[in-house]
Amino acid sequence: MSERGAEFFGRWITDNVMRGKVGADVVSVAELTTKLFADARAAGIAEEEIEEEVGSAYEAILEAIVGSEHSGKP
Repeated sequence: MSERGAEFFGRWITDNVMRGKVGADVVSVAELTTKLFADARAAGIAEEEIEEEVGSAYEAILEAIVGSEHSGKP
């Protein structure tokens, strides 16, 4: 298991989802998933390292967006 992947994902979600206003539509989530994996590759982290820890990155991003919408955060 890759703790490094989970840590990267957590920081990435904070920077790219929680601090920004993003929609929960299919296109937005797909674009964010693509950006996540591109940013991870640039940091030397494989997609598999992230998905080992969080499961489906797409679903995890969607859950983060929906969760932030319900908590009243942007």
